[in-house]
Amino acid sequence: MNTGASEDASPVAHKSRDDLQRVVVIGLGYVGLPLAVCLANSFCTIGIDINKQRVEELQRNVDRTGEVSPDKLNETSLQFSSDPADGKAADVYIVTVPTPVDEHNRPDLRALIAASEMVGGLLDGSRRPIVIFESTVYPGVTEEICVPAIEAASGLQWKRDFFVGYSPERINPGDRERTIDRIVKVVSGDTPGTTECVADLYGRITTGGTFRAASIKAAEGAKALENAQRDVNIAFVNEAARIFAKLDVSIWDVLEAAKTKWNFLPFQPGLVGGHCIGVDPYYLSHRSIELGHTPEVITAARSVNDDMSRWLADTLSARMRGRRLNVLMMGITFKEDVPDIRNSKAIDIINRLKYHSHNVTVHDPIAHADDLKSEYGVDLDPSALQRSYDLVIVAVPHRQYVALESSHLEKLVSGDGLIADVKGVFRDRHLSRPYWTM
Repeated sequence: MNTGASEDASPVAHKSRDDLQRVVVIGLGYVGLPLAVCLANSFCTIGIDINKQRVEELQRNVDRTGEVSPDKLNETSLQFSSDPADGKAADVYIVTVPTPVDEHNRPDLRALIAASEMVGGLLDGSRRPIVIFESTVYPGVTEEICVPAIEAASGLQWKRDFFVGYSPERINPGDRERTIDRIVKVVSGDTPGTTECVADLYGRITTGGTFRAASIKAAEGAKALENAQRDVNIAFVNEAARIFAKLDVSIWDVLEAAKTKWNFLPFQPGLVGGHCIGVDPYYLSHRSIELGHTPEVITAARSVNDDMSRWLADTLSARMRGRRLNVLMMGITFKEDVPDIRNSKAIDIINRLKYHSHNVTVHDPIAHADDLKSEYGVDLDPSALQRSYDLVIVAVPHRQYVALESSHLEKLVSGDGLIADVKGVFRDRHLSRPYWTM
């Protein structure tokens, strides 16, 4: 790869950090939108998303992800566009597009490469811009895949005409405490000067401060490691839950006792979906295999967590003696109080229940019915809580469900039916209906 100018070259040699005024954010999803709104407080910022419907909604102050309130959208100076040409000649480009896996759990970098090519077509080499990537990747992607895509699309030379940085996103959907303006941002750059520019940029929007990673690869690796570690720890507790279930002992009772020890890590069992913990470990294991190392712990954890939906469906079906059931699935999103349905493991429970020939009715107070229908072919029934069922599965404990009166929960169950509480949120209630949790 042609690295162009020397390692000492940097945007600082051409301009001061105070000259970084115009910022373009590519991708306005769960990561990009909150970031762009914060950046607009300090910089002239434009957010670009190729989804025209998404942009039109944001222009009407509607964020279907629920991450940014209508008031904040109404007040922000952030500009929205679905036309990439509106992002020409900026000082900083930040790429926040999704990086999922394909049907074989291999990294799918198509959106990231397309965004890199898009940015390449917008760069003005005379401004010596910085392109910062926030999308989760395995170590090496920024410099070995994204940079060549930018060079090819722009005709510019890396480290002479443009520079790159990496700052892993740490958005936790639905979390109103650890928001982008409060967390520590890990930053990195292709030169020391680039790193300082990236640190200054993010330092203006977060009170949590910045951490300068030793290299771009180290920053990329940090993100992959953070989520792989959580995946491994959750997998251990999920496996323990299955062991204790055979002993007719609730994992929640075991955890209550175990966490009294000062150094016990109180991870909880559950469904591991979404586009972070349920995906990122595959990126790390993919790169590991490319390098000739067969990962064992990471892949074992993924196997355990991916199998939890099947285990839950099979366990509940067997508990109901295998008869054909009318089932209510309460919650379909990948986590509580978040409308995102991508990589939802509740969907896997539904599919397994249908495999057992059960009839499944789906209710979710915050999922978008049109997204669910187009993505999975599943219909929402908004009146589902007005009827009774043989099996009620509280799969995703949205706050609306947790607030339900016990009498309402009990009315959802007919005859000798069962309430199955995946996260154990009702375990302290004295329900008159049969109740099961892990």
